[in-house]
Amino acid sequence: MYRLSFTIALLLVLLPVMSQSPHGDDLKMDCAECHTPDSWTLNFETLQFDHGTTKFELEGSHEVTDCKACHTDLTFKDTSTDCISCHLDVHNQSVGNDCMRCHNSDSWLVFNIPELHEQNGFPLIGAHTNLGCIECHDSASTLVFRPLGNECIECHRDDYMATTNPNHAISGFSTDCIECHSPFGIGWDAEGIIHDFFPLTLGHDIQNCTECHTNGDFTNTPTDCFACHSDDYIATTNPNHQTANFPTDCASCHSTNPGWMPATFDHDGMYFPIYSGAHEGEWNDCIDCHINTNNYSVFTCITCHEKNDMNDEHEGVSGYVYESNACFACHPNPN
Repeated sequence: MYRLSFTIALLLVLLPVMSQSPHGDDLKMDCAECHTPDSWTLNFETLQFDHGTTKFELEGSHEVTDCKACHTDLTFKDTSTDCISCHLDVHNQSVGNDCMRCHNSDSWLVFNIPELHEQNGFPLIGAHTNLGCIECHDSASTLVFRPLGNECIECHRDDYMATTNPNHAISGFSTDCIECHSPFGIGWDAEGIIHDFFPLTLGHDIQNCTECHTNGDFTNTPTDCFACHSDDYIATTNPNHQTANFPTDCASCHSTNPGWMPATFDHDGMYFPIYSGAHEGEWNDCIDCHINTNNYSVFTCITCHEKNDMNDEHEGVSGYVYESNACFACHPNPN
């Protein structure tokens, strides 16, 4: 009888202890949401607990993660929801603590590298689209991405110093590379040069800077045509620009088309209508009318209008004389 009483008393003492939840008093939920009658071991296939009711929904790799990997004790209290609390910072604080900027819960792979660079103020455009991370981030192999400056010279100082055609350092070029080079370009050649102050188009599409910038001087290069094309002006004989006293403002007749053609001299307004009226399309070269190439002021109607034709056409016309000045007397507006 004594033994029976002792056993009952012992059970009465142990029963509250045995029935106490190992998860603490704060976890108010039905045990069957996580456990089955067969075992206390969790079966994730039959797990009914909805983690979405907490502040941390299980997505991606977290769906198959053992509870104990995040909850170090069975009370499930005070478990942090930020990534850095569970995951080792392999980047050594070089990219901050917000892992979700680059990674998601499915994988550690990074798929939004272009967007990340745009957020950091350095879009990957032009030649930068094909670069590997380690070409700019020299510690990328160790997953450390120390912040880099966004100015071109931060990475391209060696290029600046090594360039000899033209020599950037001696010429005192700006270290702000985008003043001359387009960030959308693929290389450093002239095709990527921003030369908007003097457009390098058509006849000025020159690949060698020294053709215009002589003696390595890039500071005082004139932009007027004659400064570069005085030799062309002097050497031209058809028509001879010097003897005809043509203006040295090349743009008054020529465009930047290669080969100086077509020329658009205002012959109609200043002298004689050959681009309009009855004479339109009659001539191809200046020397067709200006037979003295040394003096373009010499011009006569009878150079083109032959005597026999004119005599026949003016038969019976009083005062007709086959002489150039006489032509203008009757035909002051030869249209």
